[in-house]
Amino acid sequence: MRTKVTLVLLLLNVALLAVIIYARREWQAEREIARLSKRLLANEAIRLNSLEISVSGNDRKIRLERASETAPWELKSPINWPANDFAVRRIIHELEFLESETSFPVDGLEKSGRSLADYGLAPARLTLAFTRPAAKPGAPDIVTRLAVGDVTKVGNRLYVLSPDGRTVHVVGRSLAESLVVSLDDLRTDTLFTIPVFEVRSLGLQNAAPAPRVRLRRDGARWSFEAPIVTRAGKAPAEVAVAGLNRLRTQRFLADASSADTGLDKPDLRVTIEGNGRRETLLIGRPFPAAPSAPKESDSPSTAYYARMEDRPQVFVTAIPDGLIDTLRRAQETLRDTRVLDFDTASVTAITLIAPGQAEPLNLTRGDTTNWLIVRSGAAPAIPADTKLVETLLQRLSLLTATPHAPGESAFLRDAPSAAEVENYGFNLPQREITLSFASAPGGPAGGGPGKITLQLGVGGAEGGTVQARVTGQSFIYAVAPDTLNDLTVAALFYRERVLRTLPEGAQITGLSLVANDAPEKPLLSLRRPDGQSWADVLAAETAPRRAALTALLAGVATLRAKQFVNDGFTETTLVDGKPAPWKYTLEATLVLGGSAGAPQTGVTSLQIAERSGGGAQLAGSREFGVVFALEQPVLDALWTLTYGERDPGPPAVVAPDATPPAP
Repeated sequence: MRTKVTLVLLLLNVALLAVIIYARREWQAEREIARLSKRLLANEAIRLNSLEISVSGNDRKIRLERASETAPWELKSPINWPANDFAVRRIIHELEFLESETSFPVDGLEKSGRSLADYGLAPARLTLAFTRPAAKPGAPDIVTRLAVGDVTKVGNRLYVLSPDGRTVHVVGRSLAESLVVSLDDLRTDTLFTIPVFEVRSLGLQNAAPAPRVRLRRDGARWSFEAPIVTRAGKAPAEVAVAGLNRLRTQRFLADASSADTGLDKPDLRVTIEGNGRRETLLIGRPFPAAPSAPKESDSPSTAYYARMEDRPQVFVTAIPDGLIDTLRRAQETLRDTRVLDFDTASVTAITLIAPGQAEPLNLTRGDTTNWLIVRSGAAPAIPADTKLVETLLQRLSLLTATPHAPGESAFLRDAPSAAEVENYGFNLPQREITLSFASAPGGPAGGGPGKITLQLGVGGAEGGTVQARVTGQSFIYAVAPDTLNDLTVAALFYRERVLRTLPEGAQITGLSLVANDAPEKPLLSLRRPDGQSWADVLAAETAPRRAALTALLAGVATLRAKQFVNDGFTETTLVDGKPAPWKYTLEATLVLGGSAGAPQTGVTSLQIAERSGGGAQLAGSREFGVVFALEQPVLDALWTLTYGERDPGPPAVVAPDATPPAP
């Protein structure tokens, strides 16, 4: 019995829930129908293509139009100018959702002793006319007129006359607030609408007889097409376009003549081209007074008369002085200041030539990471220091045109005469650097397919200026005076500093240091017994000697030169500029591994010169055929081992009031 009662109650709950859901849907549908029935406009406010606002007692009408549903809105009257899209959309939104809170018929007004004039509807305080396309192609647009009257005495509402003129509706006041706006609020204050990423070209024309300047963008690259064909700087070009996009109108001038404003013969014409559209700004004379005081944080600017080429309205705009200077000197300010344009990773070989050089320095890429110094004849190539070569390429890629003096141009000549080429020192270049590529570089090549050749000349009245040019191009650039110092042509400078690194498993078992003039009295003679480490062997040494020996063992294990002095071993060397025999011999016994019963052993030795100055000491190796300067840790270690016992240490500090010791 209880089960039956439970089932009945469950079925009743389900039925009640179904009734509630059904009733809710019906209620929501009725509510939506009621809400829609309150809409004053149905389809009349959809797909509008024109809006016209008329104010009673004012002959000037505000008219807005657009060519299609996707086209932007434009003001057509009283001025021809792009409209503020936000303000127009607000008006359309108010029309689409305009709801009648209450209404009464017009034909009943006479019976109550009232008329449309009592509600501000005859004549209407404000009239809004809007059109939408007809359903049939070719038919005239459908025009709808809405008259807006006075504000209600209670409730702060508006009286509105229906488009058919039969009913007076009471609506919210937000409609009037969207319509009663100033002309400045309805027009946009921007001049250029093409964003930076869409710009395809930038054209500039100063007043005659200045040449026309045109820049074009191809992907990420900018280039000059006129008056010369060369590279343009990506960053300065895009900064200039961004600066143009930030320009704003500040005041429209109704009665300004072209002669008074200078717009009949503009001082500057700026054209931006994008995807299928083109915008041109004409800039005339400076405006007599700034229309508004700039903020302290703003860059200095000047107000100018201006207008857009396709619109007759003259207006005033403030242009930053830096931007106007950039535009007027675009041939120089927007030019790429880099002398060379290439990817360092694509370089396969480098050749450096200088006057008086015995043979060119040839560097070639061994693989993706290693570089080699290629020597003439049958001499084998030797490893180059990859970091130094990459630094060289980086300096070349960053070589920029730099004015020789303030106020001068960094671009000396675009079409030099033969006399100018000689005067700038290119008949005998101080450097000639050729970069080779697997394929032609992205930038213009001067030395033929797959090559760029850079020449650096020294010229000027006193021979103190440095100029650069790329062979095959006519441009001559001024570069920094220290450019030559950064482009070393000595092969030894680029040689790999690491002469030897002991292979894995190799060990040093003995170390000795003797003075060549007294070999019977070794300064150092150490052997590492089997089963012991060097830490065990050096435990009995004093702390300074232990640190020096540890540094010396590390220097022998990884033999590295601070810099190379001679590409070949010599029996004598220079000490303080004078020839002298080698002072010391440093020998190390090496165990190179092999079978347990017969390990491979060897001896490596270095000839070491007397120390020259505070931070220079040379070493020579017959094994590697080279003379080089020792690095500081090894140099300090040798000082401790050779002169440490005789080093008096730092001078004693005597207190100011202390009595000096008796002699």
